[in-house]
Amino acid sequence: MTPSPSSTDWTAPFGDDLSDDLALALRLADAADRVSMERFDAPDLEIRTKADDTHVTEADLATERAIRDLLTAERPGDGIFGEEYGTSGDTRRQWIIDPIDGTANYLKGIPMWATLIALVIDGVPRVGVVSQPAISRRWWGATGSGAWTRTADGATRPIRTSDVTSLGDASISFQSIGQWDAAGRTDALLRLTRAAWRDRGYGDAWPYMLLAEGRLELVAEFDVREYDIAAHVPIIIEAGGRFTDIDGEERLDARSSLATNGILHDAFLEMLRT
Repeated sequence: MTPSPSSTDWTAPFGDDLSDDLALALRLADAADRVSMERFDAPDLEIRTKADDTHVTEADLATERAIRDLLTAERPGDGIFGEEYGTSGDTRRQWIIDPIDGTANYLKGIPMWATLIALVIDGVPRVGVVSQPAISRRWWGATGSGAWTRTADGATRPIRTSDVTSLGDASISFQSIGQWDAAGRTDALLRLTRAAWRDRGYGDAWPYMLLAEGRLELVAEFDVREYDIAAHVPIIIEAGGRFTDIDGEERLDARSSLATNGILHDAFLEMLRT
């Protein structure tokens, strides 16, 4: 089973020590990077189409297996929910995995894809790691521990969302026009783009991390699953931002997401409701 909507405020204090879980999540990302990079841009990459008409590659499957193998060895009592192999276990602690977020980019040899790893406890995302090995970048966060990034030169630094207070000064990422059109929210997207200073569809995991670094003020999309967004939540919250669904609810299963610098969250929600 997937995590149920949580009745706990995602920003509420949390007493458990997450340092070992975060250290494990970073090692999971190391293992995933080794597997995914072996086949990135390979001319003979095996690709097939799933029942939902999305693509899966041999690297998606191998990367998730590598993560699952390490989790089984080190956290045998925890549950796992992965994009490619579904759910195993049924506990209050569940690891949510997207082995390659951005498979369409991966199979085209475009380096904008990532491995997403989250630990959800009682329905609340508590640990998140986003790793983009093709551009030598990684981001992570855990409740109470701040948000961090490792840059291409190997340096590690804390990250923080922006202090932009005006919609007219905001830079936003809407992901894809097709998502908004399919959700019947094209008018809302146009309102956002007309109100903001700048809009771009950066796609997949990267814009969420740009937001956590203070380079964007909003990322919003539709047709997302838990494994598409769970890892982003602790990073963005620890960076000072806010994360909800498109209607302002703190839940992973709503099939939509709205991440902001926090300051402008309510203003964006109001614009989306108009």
